Amino acid sequence: MLLARSVHPLPGEAERKARLLALVDAFSGRRVLVVGALIAHEFIYGEVARVSREAPVLILKYDATEMVAGGAGNAANNVAALGGRARLVGLVGGDAEGRRLLRSFHRGVDRAPIVRARRYRTPVKTRILAGGVHAARQQVVRIDRESGWPLSPAISGALARQIAPALDGCDAVILSDYGSGLVTPALADTVRRGLARRARRRPVPALIDSRYRLVDYRGLTTCTPNESEVEQLLGIHIGDDAEALERAGRLLLRRTAMQAVLITRGSRGMALFQPKQPTIHVPIFGSDEVADVTGAGDTVIATFGLALSAGASFYEAARLANYAGGIVVMKRGTATVSATELADAVTTDHDTPSEAWSQEGPAQGRRRN
Repeated sequence: MLLARSVHPLPGEAERKARLLALVDAFSGRRVLVVGALIAHEFIYGEVARVSREAPVLILKYDATEMVAGGAGNAANNVAALGGRARLVGLVGGDAEGRRLLRSFHRGVDRAPIVRARRYRTPVKTRILAGGVHAARQQVVRIDRESGWPLSPAISGALARQIAPALDGCDAVILSDYGSGLVTPALADTVRRGLARRARRRPVPALIDSRYRLVDYRGLTTCTPNESEVEQLLGIHIGDDAEALERAGRLLLRRTAMQAVLITRGSRGMALFQPKQPTIHVPIFGSDEVADVTGAGDTVIATFGLALSAGASFYEAARLANYAGGIVVMKRGTATVSATELADAVTTDHDTPSEAWSQEGPAQGRRRN
């Protein structure tokens, strides 16, 4: 499933800026299939009233409750917020949390393929945040209500049957493996074979985000692990060790047989690995004073996938994903990035004299005489 490179003349700063902005414009209407676990993120907000007499804990005066989609649902919401059209395959229970979760999706998310299972309990992560009127609210505690993972064969079969029709007409596929048993290497192979049978002028990129078993997935287009996941997976420590990072990225390329591996590194930016090409280090965009990293990985893979579906090279897609990640971590809670915000970030970055694209950018995609 080779992904075509974008081909464009060797650009200067103005041309690079125009190219990225054109890609953001091309997000509109791109159809992305997102498959994975749907997790309800519930935020309960309150104002600190006093310390309890019953125990050394805070008493909060309740303010409001908000529920948004996490997991694959957050990736789908980001696709829609960026101007794409997301088709979502996942699972919710017949409980009140499942109904609230379904109502919370962006209007650009097609929820029809979602399976509603009466005996399944929708997983919920409840975060309680406290703060004053003029103070930033801080998370006090998180309560996780787990579902009935692993899934029963009947439910797994119902979900698998949604894949083939959902693939029809899609421009990219994002698989989110949170260890629920919904997304598996076998399902990924089904997706890969289904895409290979389609007659398309441009191959359809298939991306995987797997928290615990990335090396079990082979032959997809690309993946977007974060550094801590890579360290845990390979049993190494990276930190500031450039050689360890290089070894890790190259090892993942070999073991997954993918066309590219994009490792997100928090305040250290990103590192893009491709076979037989130099590693590209993309510095962090924006401030390193992060407000909230919740769901940032979903924003990165959504932007990366949309960009590839619009014809971006891996480098261009990584740049756009880096902008989106830098924006979303400055927002509280599980958030999304809009196409307007992304375009503004591209413009701001390229209008800054210290921007160092020419030093970071590879010769990838340049037209040769």
